[in-house]
Amino acid sequence: MRISDMNRRELMQAMAAVGVSIVSYPMMNRPARADGNIMGATWAGYDLPELMGPYLDKYEQMPEYNYIATDDEMFLKINNGFDLDFIHPGSYMLHRYYNAGLIQPVDPSRISNWENLAPRMRNLDGAVQDGVQYFCPAEYGNTSIIYRTDMIDEEYLEENSWTILYDDRYANRMAWYDDSGITVAIAGLVKGYDNIWQMDSEQLRSVEDLLVRQRDLTRFYWTDVTELEQAVANGEIVAGYAWNQSYVTLKSQGVPVGYMVPKEGSIAWGSGFIIHKDASDLDKVYDYIDAWVSPESGAWLIDNYGYGSANLKAYDLLSQDRLDELGFSDPAAALANTYFNPAMLPEYEQAYEALYQDVRAGL
Repeated sequence: MRISDMNRRELMQAMAAVGVSIVSYPMMNRPARADGNIMGATWAGYDLPELMGPYLDKYEQMPEYNYIATDDEMFLKINNGFDLDFIHPGSYMLHRYYNAGLIQPVDPSRISNWENLAPRMRNLDGAVQDGVQYFCPAEYGNTSIIYRTDMIDEEYLEENSWTILYDDRYANRMAWYDDSGITVAIAGLVKGYDNIWQMDSEQLRSVEDLLVRQRDLTRFYWTDVTELEQAVANGEIVAGYAWNQSYVTLKSQGVPVGYMVPKEGSIAWGSGFIIHKDASDLDKVYDYIDAWVSPESGAWLIDNYGYGSANLKAYDLLSQDRLDELGFSDPAAALANTYFNPAMLPEYEQAYEALYQDVRAGL
């Protein structure tokens, strides 16, 4: 069963508002929760019954949640003593949680769906530490270009490319995500570098011209995905950096949009579950994780949000036409051709941020 876009949109906005307000509260060591229930940190829209059916069948009670506004904020909150049972972060945060001593190993034998989870995702950067599994993958999403099929040049329809976002034919009609790491990394991808997350000082100087060009052509940098989607829908934006979900949302509204598979390569985020070192009820935690990564949950996630499921059996529950439409004609190949966003070493993160801010400031 698919929920309407409006209901999902309203729910996600409401949950995001709750998440922001919770993050702003003073730190506490143990959040209040109902007796016997578990509590986790997750993203707005990831708390729906359709994503945890077997867990609800068994316990007849949803977990309690703290909502993640950003991965960095939630890490700081937990590192300062906020005690949860499970966390659903981006995989690039795994080293930080492990190095801070905040998580415990994941026991694959307690997850019945484990063998169906894509090996590449089970082994994302930071998932295994000193030969021990600390992460259960759940989903991934691409970062690519959404575009109006009725407004861009034929050449980009024939050969998708990141270069559209640096093309002066679309000046003031493009949007970019406000993030230093991804912005600088994609400029490196366009330059043809294969070490886009660890570019040296000379390479960073070489991509500066692209960053300046992109700044001057971009109508706005977005942090609220709704702003992007509305601008694409009304034709204000011809092409922009976007996640899978925006394509699914706009397509369902009848907006003539496409979602690129750039010739230079796609970049993706991987996400999943880690278990807090002081988790209160491991049986429930494992049952919840197992339900979330089941084929049924994965199929719902693919169909409704356009994200990829780590469970390869999930794709068998959708029609080939639907998979083709969402870019998952060959799920294994889609994973094989994806650059996953890794944890950036501090020195590179700082260098990318400094370059990005200098360019934005016109320095």
